[in-house]
Amino acid sequence: MTTKTSIDHIGDYVGQTVCLEGWLYNKRSSGKIVFLQLRDGSGWIQCVAVRSELPEAQFSACQNVTQESSLRVTGTVRAEARSQSGYEMSIESVEIVGHASDYPVTLKEHGVDFLLDHRHLWIRTPRQRSILKIRSEILLAMTEFFANNGFTRVDPPILTPTSCEGTSELFHTKYFEEDAFLTQSGQMYMEAAAMALGKVYSMGPTFRAEKSKTRRHLIEFWMIEPEMAYVTHAQNLEVQEQFISHIVQHVLENCSAELHVLERDVSKLTSVTTPFPRLTYDDAIAWLQENGHEISWGEDFGAPHEAAIASAYDRPVFIEKFPTAIKAFYMQPDPDRPEVALCADLLAPEGYGEIVGGSERIHDYNLLLKRFEEHHLPLEDYQWYLDLRRYGSVPHSGFGIGLERTVAWICGLEHVREASAFPRMLYRLTP
Repeated sequence: MTTKTSIDHIGDYVGQTVCLEGWLYNKRSSGKIVFLQLRDGSGWIQCVAVRSELPEAQFSACQNVTQESSLRVTGTVRAEARSQSGYEMSIESVEIVGHASDYPVTLKEHGVDFLLDHRHLWIRTPRQRSILKIRSEILLAMTEFFANNGFTRVDPPILTPTSCEGTSELFHTKYFEEDAFLTQSGQMYMEAAAMALGKVYSMGPTFRAEKSKTRRHLIEFWMIEPEMAYVTHAQNLEVQEQFISHIVQHVLENCSAELHVLERDVSKLTSVTTPFPRLTYDDAIAWLQENGHEISWGEDFGAPHEAAIASAYDRPVFIEKFPTAIKAFYMQPDPDRPEVALCADLLAPEGYGEIVGGSERIHDYNLLLKRFEEHHLPLEDYQWYLDLRRYGSVPHSGFGIGLERTVAWICGLEHVREASAFPRMLYRLTP
């Protein structure tokens, strides 16, 4: 019985006859020989059909098979130094499992809108497949880091009665007779979980009803949100830089083939090691002003400001202690300077902007109650959150990292839409 295997394990079977199941990516012919480029999700391999070695019906099937038809190919594996994978297959038989006719995403240039309309097919291409594999490895690296550092995963709800950050950019729905919203963040629930489990994290989709069309924004995106009891702002930064460094090094070690397909300059990633540089908001404002940017103390940074600051470094850089007035209500003020918060944004190099935002959280009941009043938030919706400060409150910190922005940075993508299998953008809800 012929052994069935996958392309990523084909090197284990040199000189043996195996069966591969996949799809035809491309084909070329020289008359007496047909070269089929087969993909199976794990990789690509060239399968060679020689007229003199096959029954005519089999050779004709190889000549006439169409792009993205599904195939079951049996043949002998041989080493081939000229092949990108290092191997080729000499075809002994081909079975067409499913015929594809008039495949729309041909091997030529297509417009972005066309490709997004056919996203369900576009993801089959080498570039898009590589991005999705790297995304998967990033999630694996994140999970490994948390598991190795004593974190417990807790999954917060997607449907919530309130906003985490008090904004109006929420997707509204009905929860039977009540109003409900798609979550912006699981942070508050992670704070509750941290009081039960010490160190926790969540991974899942979040939603922002922002009418934004920039290359850095999606309407639906994934957030990874750790929260840690008895952790200060300074300790929080140390966890973040260790976390990001671990992710990047994991991708470099496990995704070299995918990074090669993307033509990623890996020298931009090898320098991402701890410690990361730190700038205060004050220093960042002064640096921007000295370098010709019109910005005043108290203003938040825009994309050009973040790109300018990050360009001065070869690794991510922390900007910490922003003005309290421009940050979320739950951030702990600096006890030595209450007008700034114990918070930080982590900016990725190469113009990718903020990928992590975090802070120490307010743990004093009276101060948090005051913040609710200042921000005109309905206390009846947040009593459970205030309970965390009533019953055994402790200093605690956490952060959120946007998965798609992180994928875009590590892969070197021009637009975050490629970092999601099926992106949701301002004017796109399909496929």
